[in-house]
Amino acid sequence: MGDFGNLNELENACLTCTKCELHQTRTNIVFGVGSSKPKVLFIGEGPGEKEDQRGEPFVGRSGELLDEMLKTIGLSRKENIYIANIVKCRPPGNRDPHRAEREACIGWLRAQIKLLHPKIVVCLGRIAACEIIDSNLKITLDHGKWYEVDSIKYMALFHPAALLRDPSKKPDTFADLKELEKMIKQIG
Repeated sequence: MGDFGNLNELENACLTCTKCELHQTRTNIVFGVGSSKPKVLFIGEGPGEKEDQRGEPFVGRSGELLDEMLKTIGLSRKENIYIANIVKCRPPGNRDPHRAEREACIGWLRAQIKLLHPKIVVCLGRIAACEIIDSNLKITLDHGKWYEVDSIKYMALFHPAALLRDPSKKPDTFADLKELEKMIKQIG
């Protein structure tokens, strides 16, 4: 993958990607959305059906919950964050992206990170956290913990879809969000 001068160049290149089989069933590439100078970069695992239809990450029920979560700590996808995924095309039936699909697509995400220069990256769910933070991360044990690599702070949160399935995880996630809010204030 080459160097890109800005997100538009990168997205235009991504739109024609055929590196894995997911391109055969996609409706749209779900590249990412948000500020080009985000306070925080949020990374999910991959688009679902509604995201595939609209070409935007986190627009279904999980996205509505994510927006509510962000609002509680003064963040907004329209103003001060960026949201992307490990894979840019929807896995059939909303299954987890396979290892080969993640490997084929990770270069796009790495290029996004390079262009966005986030100080904080929040991985939403186990798959994103294991791919980005640590392959041995256990989301039930390690959510809300801080990691640092190359001057970037990383944290994993429960995926909003997990919170919809199991609302008992919401208090832990609220506490994790408050830790995120503290870190944002701390690093300016």
